[in-house]
Amino acid sequence: MARLTQRVQRIKPSPTLAIDSKAKQLMAQGVKVINFGAGEPDFDTPEPVKEAAIKALKAGKTKYTPVGGIPELKTAIINKLQRDNGLTYIPEEILVSCGGKHALYNIAQVLFEAGDEVIIPAPFWVSYPDQVLLNDATPVVVPTQEKDGFCLQPEDLERAITPKTKAFILNSPSNPTGGAYSKEALAQLAQVLEKHNLLCISDEIYEKIIYDGFEHVSIAALSPRMRELTLVVNGASKVYSMTGWRMGYSAGPKDIIAAMTKVQGQVTTNINSITQWAAVEALSGPQDFLKDWVAEFKKRRDFIVDRFRAIPGVTCFKPQGAFYVFPNIRAYFGKKANGKTIETSDDLANYLLEQGQVAVVAGSGFGAEGYVRLSYATSMANIEEGMTRIAQTLSQVK
Repeated sequence: MARLTQRVQRIKPSPTLAIDSKAKQLMAQGVKVINFGAGEPDFDTPEPVKEAAIKALKAGKTKYTPVGGIPELKTAIINKLQRDNGLTYIPEEILVSCGGKHALYNIAQVLFEAGDEVIIPAPFWVSYPDQVLLNDATPVVVPTQEKDGFCLQPEDLERAITPKTKAFILNSPSNPTGGAYSKEALAQLAQVLEKHNLLCISDEIYEKIIYDGFEHVSIAALSPRMRELTLVVNGASKVYSMTGWRMGYSAGPKDIIAAMTKVQGQVTTNINSITQWAAVEALSGPQDFLKDWVAEFKKRRDFIVDRFRAIPGVTCFKPQGAFYVFPNIRAYFGKKANGKTIETSDDLANYLLEQGQVAVVAGSGFGAEGYVRLSYATSMANIEEGMTRIAQTLSQVK
């Protein structure tokens, strides 16, 4: 058998996909599992977007496209960034990739190598550190605090920077916490980044799923210097419920985008041609549907947060964006259920799945032991039933 590389042995499978797979296996066996694991909207892709795809298919737009994306899609992305974020780019500063994850990996491929350090606030999206490791660099994980809304403080960023630091990864609104950075908080981080001439990878995939009047600001828009230091990553998956279509994009300095395009040309070439035409419609067409979606997400968020706060020993931060809650379940550590002691968030997640038939993701996979993540991108009926099961199952832990 061929010997596997060291780099692939450094990483682990995605815990979010693993719990989703385990839940679906139980469901296939006839077990009624309430699945809070998957991070994708339960709404269908908007009809005009699907119609644009059908039109492109019928028109025979099924061939290779330019590696970096069709001109029409690059134009739609440029217009979106100007309209929504006050950012001005040219086509050579845009790359269309197979989802936001692929965009981030392209960045890691061209920027990171052995000896580099990359600062990642925790809790983090599970793929950030593993993508750094896959490119032989070192993730430097900096914990954040629930009392700070899980936002990295500028003094903690400053302390983490060394001569080896290559980049800082920012995710706002965040997966898994739903925490988001205000303009003022971003300005404080930007001051540190500019001082050290440090690149910022800004993952803004949840930018339009925000609540209570919160205003999303891209860190790249704070100053001309931050625009030069920032790679903005976004896509269609979350905001347009197009997870399976696989469209993400990067916007940033022309030399970095050119290098990423070169890498992509040797890996995937272009992304799906039909998806590109659908994405033109998604970014350029009517956006009114989103108001209803966000209102529904907010209703679910309020319900699930209130229910968690009513469970003895649990604290639950109220998210400003995305569609996740990240309750603190540390009060159950050291207690017993079914004769077993719960010592970790993985133990608790397994207990909830086995005894309550509820799938949640352990916080350990996000760099935050003592928490679990739930996606409320599911129906209110599922949320109500799932929260009842969680409360009942936790009540048996003594």
